[in-house]
Amino acid sequence: MPPHHPPSEDHDESPIYEIRIAGQLDERWSDWFGGLTLTLDEHGDTLLTGPIADQAALHGVLRKVRDLGMSLLSVRVQEPGQENTPKAL
Repeated sequence: MPPHHPPSEDHDESPIYEIRIAGQLDERWSDWFGGLTLTLDEHGDTLLTGPIADQAALHGVLRKVRDLGMSLLSVRVQEPGQENTPKAL
């Protein structure tokens, strides 16, 4: 039987994702994207930023981007507690 490890706080936190899409969406789309924060960058692209619980939830967000007919530019993830720039996937 494998050893039992008590859950730590780090395992309870969802990683923070930054999803960059071509084109502009305003903050009114935030609820549709599960509460992610929407911001426009200096190039006129939209950044969706926030915690995403798991791979299934990530695929759901990416499906919504596809359904809007918008081009996906990048997906970056920052693990909980990580202070530096998110890493590219």
